[in-house]
Amino acid sequence: MKERAILIGLITPNLKNEQVYEYLDELAFLVKTAGAIPVRNFTQKLKHPDNTTFLGKGKINEVKDYAENESIDIIVFDDDLSPSQLRNIQKIFPKCKILDRSNLILDIFASRAKTAQARTQVELAQYEYLLPRLTRMWTHLERQKGGIGMRGPGETQIETDRRIIKDKISLLRKKLDKIDKQSLVRRKGRANMIRVALVGYTNAGKSTLMNRLSKSNIFAENKLFATLDTTVRKVVIKNLPFLLSDTVGFIRKLPHQLIESFKSTLDEVRESDILIHLVDISNPNFEDQIKIVNKTIVEIGAENKPQILVFNKIDAYSFIQKEADDLTESTKENRSLEDLKETWMSRLDMDSIFISALDKINFEDLKALLYDKIKELHVKRYPYNNFLY
Repeated sequence: MKERAILIGLITPNLKNEQVYEYLDELAFLVKTAGAIPVRNFTQKLKHPDNTTFLGKGKINEVKDYAENESIDIIVFDDDLSPSQLRNIQKIFPKCKILDRSNLILDIFASRAKTAQARTQVELAQYEYLLPRLTRMWTHLERQKGGIGMRGPGETQIETDRRIIKDKISLLRKKLDKIDKQSLVRRKGRANMIRVALVGYTNAGKSTLMNRLSKSNIFAENKLFATLDTTVRKVVIKNLPFLLSDTVGFIRKLPHQLIESFKSTLDEVRESDILIHLVDISNPNFEDQIKIVNKTIVEIGAENKPQILVFNKIDAYSFIQKEADDLTESTKENRSLEDLKETWMSRLDMDSIFISALDKINFEDLKALLYDKIKELHVKRYPYNNFLY
């Protein structure tokens, strides 16, 4: 039986109500991806989170009554909780698992990690997340095992000694350094080809596009973080070869532990020649997602790479048709795809294109654009190989 979850968000002065509800929709998607059922959302307006229990006393009691009456298993907060907040909230909900956003994302990563590199990266991120929360987390693990948020790093026994955890982190870092060196050797071996990296918000369709361009069969699913491991494929367009890499998806409030531990994976982005920034145009929050991806690109030091902005999933795009005499302001709910093309295309200082990777709509146009960009770089780097084009 699937676990039942309550989602909690805070409406602060710098956030609109609509934004918070949109964020909770994404949190619900994360919960579903982890394998639970989101049952209800709770929100509260506060200037800042309560230092003791995140929510105010009245609201936390309201959540408590609902959780007891509806047999709730998990309570998920859309923000990170401090160790003291976690301890205090756990006392109020002794029968529920308390997760914050970072813990939930780490749990999903743990379930998705397949290769030795990904498992090591996730395990390191989990331990670094758990270290300051050690006392609460281990006593919690003693009481309830299994289920979402309890996939802990590996099959270790409950450890209450911080020194042991720090030793484990040290060993994992050494192991990851060794794996990173092997990855670096592989990347150097591919240095003689133009490299293109797919980047984008999670679930934007990167794996689907990778499959279409490389004619491969990489796992793709309508879930967040369907793939964690970087996949590299050789692609040829009009006899011009290049390497295409599919990287882990970005997301709002991606735990810094994950960014840190996935540095070697993100090196594929840093060392690429061109970035294909894939955007899910059917998502009403695609503009925010573009900003989040661009912010992450800056954080990993790849902001100077030439980008192609690819608006994907035009097959799933829908809008509310305005009446002919409607003079109301255009919003994201009532803009047609043609309106979007005009507004976005006109103010961008980079190449952009609207496609459907799933249905291969405008796919030849994308390939032609890619070919021109790669050819331009190829001519500069390998002036004596112009027989290819």
